[in-house]
Amino acid sequence: MDLDINKRKELVRYARLFKALSDENRLRMIELVAEKEYCATDLHKMLDMGQSVFSHHMKKLTDADIIDYRKSGKWVYYSINQDTFEMIKGFLNQFSD
Repeated sequence: MDLDINKRKELVRYARLFKALSDENRLRMIELVAEKEYCATDLHKMLDMGQSVFSHHMKKLTDADIIDYRKSGKWVYYSINQDTFEMIKGFLNQFSD
């Protein structure tokens, strides 16, 4: 069965999302920002990981639209992107009874 171009793009997006979710460090980051918005500095300290590792994982999550960020002066704040999780939930719900 050939998939139309829109369906293929949708599946590529889900694959990117699930790939971004498939790392323990990223899941820890998601759990924290799901509670509330955090300043990057505070979040980095809470996770106890090197700056480059933190930046790498956060980039994966923000590129996948799983975590949103906003800048306020020199500070960056991270929060969960609820719309993305609703989309994932809708995708997974199609496979349940």
